[in-house]
Amino acid sequence: MDSRSHTHVTAALRLCLHALLAGLLALVVVRAVGEGAADTAAVVAVTLLTAALYAAGAVRSSAVQPKGSVQPKGSARPKDPARPKDPARPRTSVQPGTRAGAWWLGGLWVLWAALLVLSPDALWVAFPLYFLQLHFLPMRWALPAVVVTAAAAITSFVVHRQEIEPGAFIGPLIGAAVAVATVLGYDALFRESERRRELIVELVATRADLAEAERTAGTLAERERLAREIHDTLAQGLSSIQLLLRAAERSLPENAPATPHVRAAREAAQANLAEARSFVRALTPPDLEHGSLAAALERLCARTTAPELTVRFAVSGTPVELPTPYEVALLRTAQSALANTVRHAEARRAEITLSFMDTSVALDVVDDGRGFDPSPSGAPVHERATGGDGGFGLPAMRARAGSLGGALSVESAPGQGTAVALTLPLPDTEAERAA
Repeated sequence: MDSRSHTHVTAALRLCLHALLAGLLALVVVRAVGEGAADTAAVVAVTLLTAALYAAGAVRSSAVQPKGSVQPKGSARPKDPARPKDPARPRTSVQPGTRAGAWWLGGLWVLWAALLVLSPDALWVAFPLYFLQLHFLPMRWALPAVVVTAAAAITSFVVHRQEIEPGAFIGPLIGAAVAVATVLGYDALFRESERRRELIVELVATRADLAEAERTAGTLAERERLAREIHDTLAQGLSSIQLLLRAAERSLPENAPATPHVRAAREAAQANLAEARSFVRALTPPDLEHGSLAAALERLCARTTAPELTVRFAVSGTPVELPTPYEVALLRTAQSALANTVRHAEARRAEITLSFMDTSVALDVVDDGRGFDPSPSGAPVHERATGGDGGFGLPAMRARAGSLGGALSVESAPGQGTAVALTLPLPDTEAERAA
């Protein structure tokens, strides 16, 4: 049920309460005039005062009712001392939780008590008074007020009738019980509806965030794919053309007619190779745009948080400049392995080590978590947990390593932590300069 439905229901309940009170007051007047009692004039006067005071409060309450308010009429509304006052609600407004509302309710009760003294028929007015007390007073005061009102109605009946009948007790008490049960029940339904509405709002926001995250992940994945394809095809091809043209240029006589053309072709290939490299750099993941691979891994460790988890980073050997696909593969493997540690390992310590060796570069991610069985028969649970996170599971890590001629190894056992190691062969110096 949306807020508009709540508003319609609240307005209907309010109108029913107005009609009920007006009808019961009219009944008191009609009975007093019809019986021709000596105090008929006093009954009519007090009834008119009661109706006027109630009408004034109802008008004042409707005039300041917040637009779109969904607080049900007659609902129990506990007063929260820590809750800030609504600046749009004047202190003199007849609203729950205000001094003016309490004085107005007290005035109605005093006039009703006077009417009880004059006419036994006024006891029926106690029923709408129950709802008003439950609506305007905190529950800790509303329940005693309802009990006092029921006791006053019972006392009036006994005094006027000069006899004690079961109906004198049953009627007011049942009316009070019905009022309390109705108010508490409707208030519980109202609160449950509000909780569901908040959950729906939160779910919609979460779905929007998830969709945005998926779009971002897809964009980054496509950028990485394009960078890898450009590097592995166009850049490598232009590099080979440049090397071949340079060799051809050296093999030609100094004054050969083809030398200028070969030199022009080599320079064109070199310019296009530089352009291809700029495309690859532009498509580099954001973590690698501002600094080296080691700096990106250090930032990754710094921003990875989990309860009681400490993540450290270390570099071994002399760092060398790596091709962009190598840096992307190492960074993504570290991100995936560390994400698995946070999600599944329940580890207290994790360490990422980037090692530069003579002919290879290695990345080790080690944790002291609960571990798992990496064998085919024992891996499915963990494999499925890590393989369904957008392509960054163990199969994706192995695919990255294989595409660059490297290898990925996973060592783990239940209760003994996990070690993920990625080793990539370093390209030779001439090829690296050309790439």
